[in-house]
Amino acid sequence: MNIHGLRLFYQVAKIGSFTKAAEIMRISQPAVSSQIKKFEQEIGIALFKQQGRRAVLTEFGESLATKAENLFSLENQIESYIDDYRKGEAGTIRIVATYLPANFLIPKWAATFKRENEKVNLVISTTNTKDAFEQLQHYKADIAIFGGGISERPEDIDWDELFEDELWFVVAPNHPYANQSVTLEEMVKEPFVMREEGSSMREHLFSLCHAHLLNPPKVALQFDGLSETISSVMAGYGANFISSLVAREYVERGQLARVYVDAVHIKHKIAICTRKEEKQSLLIKKFIETCKLNHI
Repeated sequence: MNIHGLRLFYQVAKIGSFTKAAEIMRISQPAVSSQIKKFEQEIGIALFKQQGRRAVLTEFGESLATKAENLFSLENQIESYIDDYRKGEAGTIRIVATYLPANFLIPKWAATFKRENEKVNLVISTTNTKDAFEQLQHYKADIAIFGGGISERPEDIDWDELFEDELWFVVAPNHPYANQSVTLEEMVKEPFVMREEGSSMREHLFSLCHAHLLNPPKVALQFDGLSETISSVMAGYGANFISSLVAREYVERGQLARVYVDAVHIKHKIAICTRKEEKQSLLIKKFIETCKLNHI
């Protein structure tokens, strides 16, 4: 179908005059009439009929004009969307994050970013470390925001580290080790409430045991969620190895207590990860900059 012919027809139908439509489109009135006649011949259906000295729309012409209006309205929206995207003002950013940044950092970053970029759609999903990197590597996410430690960094991923966070051993306030100093060997003999395999905290703790030639602790309870893990320890069962970002408020309120493990001072990194050697869109650059300007 001749889109130019459809566009000419729509202008005439909208304005109701061949002459005025020709003036707006800056072509002669005979040229408009000729091209619309050609368009009618192409589709094999009359668009106008004579009514006295005036040409009015046929029933089909009225219906086609409505559909053409929808089409060209959508065309304008697409043009605006492309222009906004080029300027970094619209589009979608797919973010995958591990539990720590997803719960304690991204809400603030996303709110700050959205206040200045209302047209940008942020799609945020939460998962464990292993799955976060897989989503990034397989183009299911544009950015991975990682909080934790990992034994081997994927070679095809760029790391932009924001800051480091302390890791704490915590128990319920009435636990015998609450606010006490113990050895790592004593600590890992306690039952632990932990996240699923693939979580960074679990990897941290198991690596720590391996480095000190100790057996890893018994995983007495396992949860997929961070809040469930904390709630279980608060309820009085087991210990947990957790980010201070998560635990600090609970410790200050007396709902959890720290255990000071001799000679164990571990920090993990909060990082924004992207695919290596991939040129980032203006949108993604703007979001990363927001994170950097608003981290703790």
